[in-house]
Amino acid sequence: MDQMRPLEGKVAIVTGGSSGIGQYTALGLAQRGARVIITARNVDRLAATATWLRREAPGSAIETETVDFASLASVRDLAGRILERHTAIPILVNNAGMVMGRRTVTGDGFEAIFQINHLAPFLLTNLLLPAIKTAAQARIVTVASGAAKRSIIDFDDLQMTKGWSIMGAYGRSKLANIMFTYALARRLEDAGVTSNCLHPGFVGTRIANKGGPIDLVWALVKPFILSSAQGAETSIHAATSPEMEGVTGQYLVKKKPVPTNEMSYDVAAGERLWRVSAEMVGIPA
Repeated sequence: MDQMRPLEGKVAIVTGGSSGIGQYTALGLAQRGARVIITARNVDRLAATATWLRREAPGSAIETETVDFASLASVRDLAGRILERHTAIPILVNNAGMVMGRRTVTGDGFEAIFQINHLAPFLLTNLLLPAIKTAAQARIVTVASGAAKRSIIDFDDLQMTKGWSIMGAYGRSKLANIMFTYALARRLEDAGVTSNCLHPGFVGTRIANKGGPIDLVWALVKPFILSSAQGAETSIHAATSPEMEGVTGQYLVKKKPVPTNEMSYDVAAGERLWRVSAEMVGIPA
């Protein structure tokens, strides 16, 4: 295998791959020879990013798929289309995520941030698992956040009908990402598949561009934030580095494992979240 293209011909999926961290994660994988599938809601942005990737990584194989994580049916359709074309998926990067300025309920009946940031990647990963398990030394990488540090999962109010806040909802969804990662790692211990998550750092992406006073704060902190390319480095490391071969159930910051909050290590809570999430999306627990 070409040492400069160690992923030659291997399929790698990057959700939310049309901009920001996802775009540069896709570039890093394409430069290493992977056949990269990027997903997003916006068809035009997907097409523009695919053109950019082919220019920045000459000879790369790029596929695009539209999906709306606010619709579980859309997630199911995405998984079906991918599985029709690919029977082995060595790399899945659950990168897509969002925040919004007010509490919103999706058409599926769930609080939107929780569904888009947790339930959708939970469902997609589970639907793709047969093809992921088929691939040798497959890796699942989920982009979480340091916002989870002081969060808890309130099983009595998962929909946050009481006391909703932007950072409360976002932090809770990112804690769910971490707990999902750990629970998945336990399930895949003997399957030759690793499951890790990460905090990309404070990165300037479209996720934080919400207008109004937030833009003023953004302008003040912008000189101190990471670029999308820098933010993608830990995702690329988790998905490709030889150092990460066989490493599972870890949360990475600056490419190094670090501890997460107390609730994330509660196995009973992690299994409860798995069961509840499976029931919500309609798959076996």
